[in-house]
Amino acid sequence: MHRMAAWAGAAAVVLSGGLAAGQAPPPPAPGSPGIYKSAAELADALRAASPTTFGMTISPIADTDQYRVNIVHRPGAAGAIAHPGNTELHYIIDGAGTLVTGGTIVPAASPGSGATIHGGVTRHVAKGDVVIVPAGTPHWYREVGGEITYLEVRYVAPAK
Repeated sequence: MHRMAAWAGAAAVVLSGGLAAGQAPPPPAPGSPGIYKSAAELADALRAASPTTFGMTISPIADTDQYRVNIVHRPGAAGAIAHPGNTELHYIIDGAGTLVTGGTIVPAASPGSGATIHGGVTRHVAKGDVVIVPAGTPHWYREVGGEITYLEVRYVAPAK
């Protein structure tokens, strides 16, 4: 996570303070002026979060019944996944990688290896890029060039 300082001035995201590491703040009340957290505070929160599967670190920013906002740091590739009912937006804060979207998820060949995608569209993503992954669409950071950090906004897809 040595790149954290590189993006400390790049993110200004709505969020409240005074919470334990890994705990998302409550959403702002309708009509409120909103809440704010500096880029440095966001970087500190991500540093304080505990790594999950594949060493990925997730720092919750907001979590409601309509959306979830996290800062995600990946030190390497991870398995393919899809989120039924939730569309995702990834804004790449720092780093780069190869992202595969669409296609079909292929279950992991062995324990701990992670699922892959057959078919799909492969793109190189880097700092400043935005990716929107529609609800139920497989997506996979197949390769990460060192590490990658992104703002993830996952929201409930409207019923059809």
